[in-house]
Amino acid sequence: MRKKIVMLLFNNFSNDARVLKEGKSLAEIGYDVELICVQENKKALLPSKEAVVPYFHVTRVGGEKRQRVTLLALCLLVISIAIQVGNLLGIILSVMMFFILQIPKIQCTVLMGITIMTMAVVARSRKANYFQAHDLNTLPQAHFAAKSRLQKKQLIYDSHEVQTSREGYNGWLHKKVEQFYIQKIDFMIVENDTRAAFNEQLYGFLPGVIHNYPEYEEEITNNKFIHELLELPPNEKILLYQGVINPGRGLEKLVEAAPLFKEGTLVFIGDGRQKAALQKRVIELKLTSRVKFISKVPLHELKNYTQQAFLGFQVLNNTCFNHYSASSNKLFEYIAAEIPVIACEFPEIKKVVDGDKVGICIDSHSPKAIAAGVNYMIQDLARYQNFKDNTKKIKKKYIWDREKVQLEFYYKHLDLKEQK
Repeated sequence: MRKKIVMLLFNNFSNDARVLKEGKSLAEIGYDVELICVQENKKALLPSKEAVVPYFHVTRVGGEKRQRVTLLALCLLVISIAIQVGNLLGIILSVMMFFILQIPKIQCTVLMGITIMTMAVVARSRKANYFQAHDLNTLPQAHFAAKSRLQKKQLIYDSHEVQTSREGYNGWLHKKVEQFYIQKIDFMIVENDTRAAFNEQLYGFLPGVIHNYPEYEEEITNNKFIHELLELPPNEKILLYQGVINPGRGLEKLVEAAPLFKEGTLVFIGDGRQKAALQKRVIELKLTSRVKFISKVPLHELKNYTQQAFLGFQVLNNTCFNHYSASSNKLFEYIAAEIPVIACEFPEIKKVVDGDKVGICIDSHSPKAIAAGVNYMIQDLARYQNFKDNTKKIKKKYIWDREKVQLEFYYKHLDLKEQK
């Protein structure tokens, strides 16, 4: 009989490559995997139940419509009880509470709380051997599900990011929360050796490492052409950034560098908090003919777009340790698509780019340095071809098959621990 793993994830699981790979791999090696994730507000409604592959299925909780119904029902219940009891003060207070909850910020906070509690309760209802939290925002729910029972279950913390030093996060608050729960987990996974060493320094133990390498794919035939989509000449060089468009990723520097490129069109594929500001900046700089945007594409189509590029950008800025320590899935997606890279000089990224000679590391905080790297590749086509040839030679070095073996090893170790 298959042992069951319940994973928790605080997004809608539409483009989370790491969780997809882990779930599929664990199902393949003999586990029954259920992913409990959320129906994100203001995003397309996805099925509440979904089968990914045999023995790996998804349950989505929350959703704005469901949350509002739950909130309304709670308010009406409180008012009804107050009326039945005949307590005038209770009636007044419950009605005041109803109107206070119509204030957008308060309502948003309460709805988020309802989603968190729903996720925790649904997870707790599952009879599983293991509960795996993907990132800190699901660790309290996973802890409740795993440990609030007579026969406690093993709790795995898979931290995709450095939670205590992350762009847009309150480092002090997240550190306190992580410090509290880190003592209660049975095993921890991080994304690379630099982050593992940081964790050892912070908490006194070395976690397991699962790199975020892509799955290996044979060559695929293009059926969606960037040049046609963007109405560009067939020989135009595509200078590509793919991924989330958020602050701290050096994307405004890319836009500022674009006028200095001797050839090529800068193309962004993705969505995010900074996208509107970048588009506005492109208009201000009169770069609409040289900088183009494509909305987020499904994971299974992404390589189809990527391999049409001349080069790819990974130009994180050193705004937090999370960025400084990143190895970044997009770096390996560029390599898998056999396109050279213009990259920042951070340790995990530099180790690959310089070590395997698949591109150039530059000062990612300088538009001039970014442009110089691009122009170097454009002007020295022999060197560019050498970088491209190297991506072909080493791309199987950075594939998920290697990490899948490590993931299996960790879970087999947990199996032995459970038997004792």
